[in-house]
Amino acid sequence: MSAQTADAASPEVAPRHALAGLAILVGLLSRIASLAWWPAIEALTGPALWLGTALLWPDLPRRNRRQAGLLAGIGLGLLLVATFGYGARVDWSRVLDGNTQVVAMLVGVSFIGLIGNLRGQSRPPGHPVTGRRGLLGTWLGVHLLGSILNLSTVFMVGDRLARRAPLTMPQLLGLNRGLSSAALWSPFFASMGIVMTLAPAMDYATVLVHGLPLALCAGLVTMIELPRRFDLTDTAGFSMAPRSLLLPVVMAALVMGFHFGLTPALSIVAIITFLMPGTALATNLIHGPRWTLGRLHRHTLTRLPAMRGEISLFLCAGLLTLGLSTLADVATEGGWTLFETFGAGEATISFLAILASAVAGLHPIIGVSVLASVLELADGQQTLFAFTALAAWAVGTSVGPLSGINLSLQGRYGVSGTRMMRENLRYALIMAALVVAGILVMA
Repeated sequence: MSAQTADAASPEVAPRHALAGLAILVGLLSRIASLAWWPAIEALTGPALWLGTALLWPDLPRRNRRQAGLLAGIGLGLLLVATFGYGARVDWSRVLDGNTQVVAMLVGVSFIGLIGNLRGQSRPPGHPVTGRRGLLGTWLGVHLLGSILNLSTVFMVGDRLARRAPLTMPQLLGLNRGLSSAALWSPFFASMGIVMTLAPAMDYATVLVHGLPLALCAGLVTMIELPRRFDLTDTAGFSMAPRSLLLPVVMAALVMGFHFGLTPALSIVAIITFLMPGTALATNLIHGPRWTLGRLHRHTLTRLPAMRGEISLFLCAGLLTLGLSTLADVATEGGWTLFETFGAGEATISFLAILASAVAGLHPIIGVSVLASVLELADGQQTLFAFTALAAWAVGTSVGPLSGINLSLQGRYGVSGTRMMRENLRYALIMAALVVAGILVMA
């Protein structure tokens, strides 16, 4: 099929959405160019991403719009108080730069969808994988594939399961927990990008050593808990072929190869930003330049505007973090932090506070950003902070009624975020105990 034919089959896109998609693409390209040869062009990244957000603002769900608007409003208000109340010197030309590196990474990761659809082999419709084995396949498939493809994997696997019948609660919980627990270790998640930005001296290898076993514990808890609560006899699961793991393994190997070999000076966030879209477009070039441009065109007009929820949340949270840190610094003359030191006790309190805020309806990025803005972390404390933040994100997004995964499940499959919260409370309590144990071990 030619690019023109594919384009013709694409739905019409409103001019506002097309312009927003183009602005987001410009934000990504300016970030990549700044990493390669033109550092000054990064000044365009923030304004371009904010322009795309402003154009897509009317399309945000009311709840998301209220939350993002509140974050941005508070952040801007704090900057004004710091400027006119305390005489702070704010570089207003860089106010829009908060979290833009992470947003650019998210946009870059979205291009992985151009490599192709999920090709896991499911059994014929008459012979579904059911019971514990099916639940394990669902959790493991979403966890491993989602560690690279993020939220899109939930829809790919969920839609495949929904072909037989509407999704049941065990299936929804498998999707929810499989994806959220990957935030504990995956370098391709927004959570890791945020944490690496807030704690640049963190040791990723140490986080991986502690986070990956905790993620496996999340799967084990799911496999023990759900069969006791639900009858899984007729609950179909996802059966995954070994070749389905090829993409995550290859992408992870490429990132590690660049990080430790080709571009050791760049952070993992930066490497992912250019490597993901570059790899995706390169795989399409085997079909010719016209095909590749056609797919890039459709991706820009449809997929990038569809990221409006996460982009707006991260940008507005970045503005809040800047406002909080600026005001706290100027009001205390740089002499106050929330904790004098950041050890096991402080990490545990921080984790529980962020988790409680997630249950109350705040996205974990808000708690993590606020915490980082009122801490003065030494290099040796940043790894513990990173683990704490990632764990709060992983558990908080699973149970939080307004987290991205639960809002997505609500919009796609009709389950309420409040019910997902109730069904995950026991899981969250168990995982919280395991996280606190992990904090004690690391500290």
